[in-house]
Amino acid sequence: MDDINELRRILRENKVIAVVGLSADWYRPSYFAAKYMLEHGYRVIPVNPKYKEILGQKCYASLRDIPGKVDIVDVFRKPQDVPPIAEDAIAIGARVLWQQLGVRNEAAAARAREAGLDAVMDRCVKIEHGRLFGGLNWVGVNTRVISAKRPRWLAY
Repeated sequence: MDDINELRRILRENKVIAVVGLSADWYRPSYFAAKYMLEHGYRVIPVNPKYKEILGQKCYASLRDIPGKVDIVDVFRKPQDVPPIAEDAIAIGARVLWQQLGVRNEAAAARAREAGLDAVMDRCVKIEHGRLFGGLNWVGVNTRVISAKRPRWLAY
């Protein structure tokens, strides 16, 4: 998905993110992304069987172990690991299957779309949030979003 308005809608309407493959190591990209989303008002649910807690949030071994609703399943795993994660996302009633930068499994995305989920591939939730809701452009990054208006939905 490359449509700016669709990406903005997804990030505006979906506030509960299960991060599959989230690491407790502060220097890993998954940690940066999850910490950023937590700081911007999202609920982040870590999914990694190696940990009990990450970023002060209870960690679950799999998506199916999470009690309650999940809006976005954010995948930090190898592309070949995505199809069963997509099936779990469908089974738990998630609304979005989001494959992070460098993760692109067309079959899993197609399966998610078939089941009614939005599917995003090879994009970072942290980067897209900063790009679309303000922040990145304030430090000189070309976000390719042209507007004379300051966003009204900033969490600052």
